[in-house]
Amino acid sequence: MLPNRAPIEPLTLETIVNRAVRALVSLAACVAAFSLAAETQTSVVDARQDRQASRIAKAQATGQLSNQEAARLNAGQSKVSGMKTDAVADGKVTRAERAAIQKAQNKQSRRIKKQKYDGNNE
Repeated sequence: MLPNRAPIEPLTLETIVNRAVRALVSLAACVAAFSLAAETQTSVVDARQDRQASRIAKAQATGQLSNQEAARLNAGQSKVSGMKTDAVADGKVTRAERAAIQKAQNKQSRRIKKQKYDGNNE
């Protein structure tokens, strides 16, 4: 014996459209959440980039850095920003990408410190 089942309703155009709209809304929500998650993963990177840019600007304003030194350091900052952009492009920042960005930021931080205190601000 077959169990009692509710009769299957025929698919109407309205039903098909409603299901398609729900599927698209769900997909859009997933994409938005996915990209937001990738952006959230790089908020620490952004904050550090801002602090380092501030260090460069302040050192240049106080005369600790020459314009040429500041330009070189800003170019290095741009390289790190490019690494971040590339990492976020696919929607997922991997552990290896985060480590590479952090390593580049550490290098930049050392370069800023070295240039600030080298006494060569001509």
